[in-house]
Amino acid sequence: MSSVTEHDDGPPRHPLDVVVVGSANADLVVQVERHPAPGETVLGSELAVHPGGKGANQAVAAARLGARVALLGRVGADGHGRLLRESLERDGVDLGHLRDTPAASGIAMIAVGPRGDNSIIVAPGANARLTEDDVLEAAPLLRSAPVVSLQLEIPLPAVLAAARLARRAVLNLSPAVPVPDELLALCDPLVVNEHEAALLLGAPGEPDRQAKELLALGPRSVVITLGADGAVVAEGGSTPGAEGGAVHPVPSPRVAAVDTTGAGDAFTGALAWRLAAGEPLTRAAAFAARVGAAAVRRPGAQDSYPTMAEVEGL
Repeated sequence: MSSVTEHDDGPPRHPLDVVVVGSANADLVVQVERHPAPGETVLGSELAVHPGGKGANQAVAAARLGARVALLGRVGADGHGRLLRESLERDGVDLGHLRDTPAASGIAMIAVGPRGDNSIIVAPGANARLTEDDVLEAAPLLRSAPVVSLQLEIPLPAVLAAARLARRAVLNLSPAVPVPDELLALCDPLVVNEHEAALLLGAPGEPDRQAKELLALGPRSVVITLGADGAVVAEGGSTPGAEGGAVHPVPSPRVAAVDTTGAGDAFTGALAWRLAAGEPLTRAAAFAARVGAAAVRRPGAQDSYPTMAEVEGL
C-alpha cells in the first residue's frame, strides 16, 4: 500500500508533513544584566530549566502550528530526557523514533541579556550518539514526508544520511561548521543567520550579496535570517551552483523582544511546514518570519512558540 493517500479535493496527503532529524536538549537559562567578558563572573537570576534543542524546537514549532511532525533523535534515560519527552508529547510530536540512550541528555547553558540577546554553550550528550545507521533504519519514515528538517547539533554523518533520503531537505546550518559539498547540494533551502553566512563565506557582507554567494556554493535555494529585519531568500537560476538567481527581501513584524532563544528554530520549523504544504519559498519564509517574531515576545524556546491564532494576530 502506498504511504500517500489520495484526496479528490486536493493534492496528495502524506502521513506526516515534516520529519525533523536533530537534537533535543534541556535549556538551563539564566537572566543576566550583561554578558560576562572573558575571565569575568557576573550574577544572574535563578536557574530556569526549559525543553529545547534545535531539533526538538523545530518539531514543536511546526506541531504547534498544526503540522504532523515526527522527531528522529536520541535523549538520555534521565530526568532531562523525561522532561523532553513529556514536552514533545504534549504538542503531539510523533516520538516513535526518539531513542533513549545510556548517556546524559543534551544540555544547553543559556545566558539571556536585558535586550533578549543570548549566548549559548551546548553539551551534546545523547545527541552525539545519533548514528548514520539510526537514520538508515528510519528510511521509510524520512521518505514518507514531503520535507525533512535538519540542523547540526547531531553528528554530520547522520545529517548527510538524512539529507540523501529526504524528498526535500531543509538544513539550518547551526552551529556553523564546515560541511561537504554534497550536503550543500541537497539543501532546499540552506537556512543561516548573518553570522553563520559570514563563517561559511569567510567574511561578512551585505545579505543580498551573501545570499547569491551562498547560492553559488551549490544549494538549490538559500534563506538568510536577519532577526528583527526579517530575511532574504535566494533561489537558484537555470545552472546549478551559479551565482545568479532571484533575491527577495522578507519583512518581519516589529515586536518588543523579551528573549530571542529558539527564534531561529521557530522560523525553520514554520518554514519546513509551509514548504511541505506546497507554498513557494518566499511566501513560506514570510510566514516563518511572523512565527519567529511571535516567539521572541515570551521567555524560553518551546515555551514561547505561537499557535496559528497568535501568528494570525501579528
